[in-house]
Amino acid sequence: MSASTLPLLPRFSPENIIVRMPNWLGDLVMATPVLADLRHFWPQAKITAMCQGGLGDILEHDPHIDEVLKFKKPNGWLHRSMHATIQSTLAQGHYDLGILLTHSFSSAWWFWKGKVKNRVGYAANLRSALLDYPIPFPPTKNSQHLVLTYKMLLNSLHIPLSSNSPKLYLTEIEINKTKNWLIANGITPDDIIIGINPGAAYGSAKCWLPERFKEVSFKLLSNPKIKILYLGDKAGSPLVDEICHSLPSKQVINLAGKTTLRELIAFINACDLFLTNDSGPMHIASALDIPLLALFGSTSDVTTCPYKAGTVIHKHVSCSPCYRRTCPIDFRCMKQIAVDEVYENLSRMILEYQKKLEE
Repeated sequence: MSASTLPLLPRFSPENIIVRMPNWLGDLVMATPVLADLRHFWPQAKITAMCQGGLGDILEHDPHIDEVLKFKKPNGWLHRSMHATIQSTLAQGHYDLGILLTHSFSSAWWFWKGKVKNRVGYAANLRSALLDYPIPFPPTKNSQHLVLTYKMLLNSLHIPLSSNSPKLYLTEIEINKTKNWLIANGITPDDIIIGINPGAAYGSAKCWLPERFKEVSFKLLSNPKIKILYLGDKAGSPLVDEICHSLPSKQVINLAGKTTLRELIAFINACDLFLTNDSGPMHIASALDIPLLALFGSTSDVTTCPYKAGTVIHKHVSCSPCYRRTCPIDFRCMKQIAVDEVYENLSRMILEYQKKLEE
């Protein structure tokens, strides 16, 4: 079933749209074109993006939405606080179109209980009865990028497939604050800033070996003009601390676990190049048009690679993609990615960056 053959809803012009955004950072970034497409198609409608926890911060200053509705996931989907959220927020919002970019039963139940009208989502996890318009997954779901799968849901609303890519927005204040911080910490405008993200929230099976990140860092730092920003969340900060322990502090700054989500976006935006596992920061860098090298192991470089940009190394061993959080065998998918291969790709990207500056 192609985008043009998905079931179509009756044509109408919603005034108050709510979009349940994905729960993973990278997935949320990949879903941002949906917001741009909705705004383009219904410029007068109010659009609310509903996000779990602090992930809503990533959509601050997005010109395509009017509001970010943040909620804290309760302990158990029938928890009392969930009912309070539904009754006090969703029901009072009087939404006349609800789009579910999550596939869970509970997210559809929230919209149903909150009296959101015209609930649209992919038919999954026994939730079709809770949706006004349960849409079958396209048969190309596993052979196309997730960005396209999100966009194709809108085809049921008569919104044609767009060319929009994921995009994030920073203010000049955020950009300048980051530039000033880097200068205050010894990084000059003439330096080449390489961001490195060695972690992944999903699990260790998505992560290249820590000692190899360290080894490639030593190789890069033979160039005195290169400065490295190590980035990551609080959960991954012990890993980054271990990697950075013996690296020269004058050329390496460890920011893992030390930034807010908005600050993380700003620091990635300040990078000239980015080395990363398949992760949320990878999709942030892609959405900011930062040249990047992405290392894939247990996941698919078809469905979640950097969208329309970036270089990917993926060895496509017999058991990959397995989508496991931890490897149950010998971690061959990541072990086959050699330090020299990563370094050679980064060296090529550095030369391309320098040539671009000279043009």
